[in-house]
Amino acid sequence: MESQNWAFPDELQPRPEEFGFDLERALGAMVLVRTEIPEQAFTAGILGTERLGNGVVIRDDGLVLTIGYLITEASSIWLTTYSGAAVAATPLAYDQASGFGLVQPLGKLDANVLARGSSRQCAVGDDVVVAGHGGRAHALKAKLLAKREFAGYWEYLLDEALFTAPAHPQWGGAALIGRDGQLLGIGSLLVQEKITDEADQGNMMVPIDLLEPILDDLLSTGRSSRPPRPWLGIYTTELGGQVVVAGVAEGGPAERAGLQTGDVLLEVEGARIAGLADLFRRIWRLGVAGVEVPLTVAREGKGMHLAVHSIDRSDLLWKPHLH
Repeated sequence: MESQNWAFPDELQPRPEEFGFDLERALGAMVLVRTEIPEQAFTAGILGTERLGNGVVIRDDGLVLTIGYLITEASSIWLTTYSGAAVAATPLAYDQASGFGLVQPLGKLDANVLARGSSRQCAVGDDVVVAGHGGRAHALKAKLLAKREFAGYWEYLLDEALFTAPAHPQWGGAALIGRDGQLLGIGSLLVQEKITDEADQGNMMVPIDLLEPILDDLLSTGRSSRPPRPWLGIYTTELGGQVVVAGVAEGGPAERAGLQTGDVLLEVEGARIAGLADLFRRIWRLGVAGVEVPLTVAREGKGMHLAVHSIDRSDLLWKPHLH
């Protein structure tokens, strides 16, 4: 596990007088999230069996919002408050479309609540705070540099993600806090690519707006009421204007259909692919999980057609045994 015995230089930390809200109170809503995942879990080989990140308390009952990959397939979760108190918790939900995860503490959580705002309230160029667990020492003065589409290689797409810089080194589940002291987003990734002419590294944040339409469903059933999207189990990248398979999930639909690392994806159901985002949208437009996805690929210069029988990715995820 990564040590928490570090601090940003003082000049990078937000100062209370620079923001029009109670900074100390807002930072008191952050918790440390530690999880353990069984070795046989589907994501264990990719994300590890021990995960460490952040979460933010968003309700008076202690409900914690975090990024979903921290709690996916978790058999054990512990939350640590700023005061150092540790409380066991249970995963409530993971929404694959947004990437959000919800955690409920199993005891009283001595932490503040951070009010949820809207990313529509902030503009590119605004000063923001990116906060992890640990108070001002682990909070970073940053700027919102961009609002734009984001396509992730693991079959993930946001129509509008938030990009901040400088980069927070413990971004997973970190809180994006606006100038009014409200929660605007949750940290998902370290982005090491050009964001603007002035920044080529930062953090990608999932906008809090994506939570509101699905929160009730997540709390009542553990998942959104939206039909599950077709999942192929492919890891893809863009190289030289082409979409290339960088890997396939072991035992997943793409591997069973014969898709291989290095294949160039050309078409979905006969329609030319124009990038990662276009690939995912064309697949999802075919129907819900279980639909057959016709792909045209190029392998060693030769074209070929493959039919991939998609599945609901959640069917592969380890679930705790109930007694």
